[in-house]
Amino acid sequence: MSDTASATRDPQGGPGGEDERGTVGLRIQSFRRRAGLSQEAAASRAGISTRALRDIERGRARRPRVHTLRSLAGTLGLSDDELAGLMADARTGPPRDTGRPSLLILGPLVLRRGRAPVPVAGPMLRRLLGLLALKHPEPATQQEITDILWPSGPPRSHPSLIHTYVTQARRLLGPCGPRSTRPPTVVRTPTGYRLEASRDRVDLGHFDELLARAELLHDASDLEARYASLTEALRCWRGPVLADADPALRRHPAAVAADERRVRAALLHADAALLLRRSGEAVPMLADLVNTEPLHEGLHARLILALADSGEQAAALQVFTRLRDRLDEELGIEPGTEIREAHLRVLRRQPPVPRRTAHHTPAHREPAHPTETHRTESHPTEVRRTPADGTAAARTTALRPAPAGPTPPPAQLPSGARSFVGRRPQLRVLDTLVASDPARRPHIAVVVGAPGVGKTALATHWAHARRDHFPDGQLYVDLRGHSRLPPLGPGDVLAPFLRALGAPPHALPAHPPNEDEAAALYRTLLADRRLLIVLDNARDAEQVRPLLPGTRGCTVVITSRSRLAGLVSSDGARRIAVDVLDPDEGRQLLGSIAGSCNVAAEEAAARRLVELCGGLPLAIRIAGANLVARNASIAAHSAELAGAGDGILDRLRIEGDRRSTVRSAFELSYRTLPDEARRMFRLLGQLPGPEITVDASAALAGTTPAASAALLARLADAHLVRERAGRFGLDVLLRSYARELIGTDEAHTARRRLVLSPARGPARCDNGQDNCSGSYARSAGSRA
Repeated sequence: MSDTASATRDPQGGPGGEDERGTVGLRIQSFRRRAGLSQEAAASRAGISTRALRDIERGRARRPRVHTLRSLAGTLGLSDDELAGLMADARTGPPRDTGRPSLLILGPLVLRRGRAPVPVAGPMLRRLLGLLALKHPEPATQQEITDILWPSGPPRSHPSLIHTYVTQARRLLGPCGPRSTRPPTVVRTPTGYRLEASRDRVDLGHFDELLARAELLHDASDLEARYASLTEALRCWRGPVLADADPALRRHPAAVAADERRVRAALLHADAALLLRRSGEAVPMLADLVNTEPLHEGLHARLILALADSGEQAAALQVFTRLRDRLDEELGIEPGTEIREAHLRVLRRQPPVPRRTAHHTPAHREPAHPTETHRTESHPTEVRRTPADGTAAARTTALRPAPAGPTPPPAQLPSGARSFVGRRPQLRVLDTLVASDPARRPHIAVVVGAPGVGKTALATHWAHARRDHFPDGQLYVDLRGHSRLPPLGPGDVLAPFLRALGAPPHALPAHPPNEDEAAALYRTLLADRRLLIVLDNARDAEQVRPLLPGTRGCTVVITSRSRLAGLVSSDGARRIAVDVLDPDEGRQLLGSIAGSCNVAAEEAAARRLVELCGGLPLAIRIAGANLVARNASIAAHSAELAGAGDGILDRLRIEGDRRSTVRSAFELSYRTLPDEARRMFRLLGQLPGPEITVDASAALAGTTPAASAALLARLADAHLVRERAGRFGLDVLLRSYARELIGTDEAHTARRRLVLSPARGPARCDNGQDNCSGSYARSAGSRA
């Protein structure tokens, strides 16, 4: 009898795809790969045919004979326990449905179906699954996937390779057996790919849910439930995130943030254990984490207290000695106040006093600066160690005792734009805000520019890069000056700012707040601090003036579509104008989204695409995202945009994302204009050339030069027209938008007025000549 016949066949056996294998076959394949043997080599050494081993691994022979398993065990170097497990699986056979797949990334990457591990072969597939699980439930962009799969640079065929790996991932995650619920899978998004699965199918998602649940429990009566939830959350961890992955994936911001949330959960768990007098239960977890975070003083302090409370004073003192020596050798600093206090309690044999950890941001958001997280516990003296030099500055604050402790330093900056290019002159001006000479250092900067030009991206990019200069935190608010939602008033902003700055509840103004009283308290709290305040999307100067600090210790960065000349003239603000990108920067931005190698391969087409987008960053980002989503060539997409003519704005949008449309960005500015300014903007779209004088615009609108100059100034203040040496014009996309808005009769009447009017400073034609009457006449005649 052949080896193949010696194995009991499963009559339901399918074609042998990966999703149909039994537990025995999966485990044998995993052991074979661990031994580094091919199927041919393993079968030959075990004395069976290659076909028999292939049938076993693919699940066609789900209950191999005992002597076959013993031969394979000897060949593959299995332990007695591993052989016993194989024998047990062979006796019982696999269940009809081995369960839904689960992705485990809190430790080495593991894919399980039910309780059975599913081998994930190949480093590329492991990197892709690890990244998608890290980002879940958010999508991973095409560029992000490319950077992770090929850290040293992608091959030219990387788009098709990504598609291949995604297909393999879908097969691994597919169902095996009856489906009662939809299985996890990988779905395409406009910018990349997303793991579509319930949060409990990814251990990081399950951990975050448990941590968020624990952070909502503050009352003493909830302490047991809080402790139980944190205990279950920490059991999800088997080591650092993706412990067996490449460094590029382990250093991904999402992985770093997840490790930080683990530390936060451990601090909360240790505090709850001390309050419940269960210190011994927290010791193993803390001892493991201090090896991962060897310089984290908060973890060490809690380990010292937990050991001492468990009767291990000598071990507690050894923990202090090791940390003190390490801080001295590696950083040249002394232990902080929290560590010293824990050490003194052990020496004096005083019972540990647990420190309730402050209420943190929900688990799906990034916490405060990691060097400050463990410094913000409830204590009369708050000590912060700035990341710049590690020195400690003690500041005594008289605060009314509160169960949750004082609020940590605010860290409210939104995530910065990942693909940020250019803007070096503007960044140099912003750097004057942190200049070493306080006398020459401005404290207010106004970043202004047209809609979609990247003002917020510039401000947040700089703020993240210079956050170390602001040890007392960062405040951020979107003032909604140009938004579909109502703009925020100063009172709407001051209340949350005061709470973020730690104002005790009894000191907060009543609701609705008195703005003068709230602003006075706000300036008082800022007086001795050094914070960065980012006021995004301001409508006018009056909206931001009550939010300006009274002293120069704090720095304010304001972004706006208006020029905010009042802040420059009366408040000493430094204005920073942001314009469209030059061709090289535009191609660099396009490459960061669609792939730099693709842009280099179609350089002329990429240059044309940037030109069609008018160098506007928003338009370039949308065009790049559509390139990735459609897997189209740059030349084809450029031709599509060029052929759209005045309908180009219909192409510059991302399906299903209302915010990612160029037209929507323009509309938000157009809506804020008075009626006469709107009319002038519509009429300017009829220009045959790029620029027009005040007199010619007066003829176009049928008004006086003085009224025309005022309307053009209003449009220039809103950055909807460009002013150069007394001439005004529209950028290419704004001109297309203006032409969309105007009616046929209004356009025809305006052209006739200009053609029939006396020559009073005509428009400039595309050919550079100053008399465009003939152009208008020909245009009017052809359209008639």
